[in-house]
Amino acid sequence: QVQVVESGGGLVQPGGSLRLSCAASGSIFGFNRMGWYRQAPGKQREFVAIITGGSSTNYADAVKGRFTISRDNAKNTVYLQMNSLKPEDTAVYYCNVVSLTPYGSSLDYWGQGTQVTVSS
Repeated sequence: QVQVVESGGGLVQPGGSLRLSCAASGSIFGFNRMGWYRQAPGKQREFVAIITGGSSTNYADAVKGRFTISRDNAKNTVYLQMNSLKPEDTAVYYCNVVSLTPYGSSLDYWGQGTQVTVSS
């Protein structure tokens, strides 16, 4: 059974920093793409950042230059370093991991979410 567990959320003042972690386990195919999404109250879930198995990264325009995604393949863990946080970054942050099967299909898994609140 695949488990995806996020941690590291909390309350931070504008301009502050937080580091989110997401540990994935249980896939016999390993984890290829790992990423972060967020959902603010009353809004749809949106893409934040992604990192591939080859460590290529992509970011939403809203977070470029402030957030950094990284991964530790030995631990099947993905991180999101968030700097210069703004009130509009307030949201529940979800980890998404993807396993690629030898049969050409992909399996998508989500964590339960971790709350990030940016407020003075």
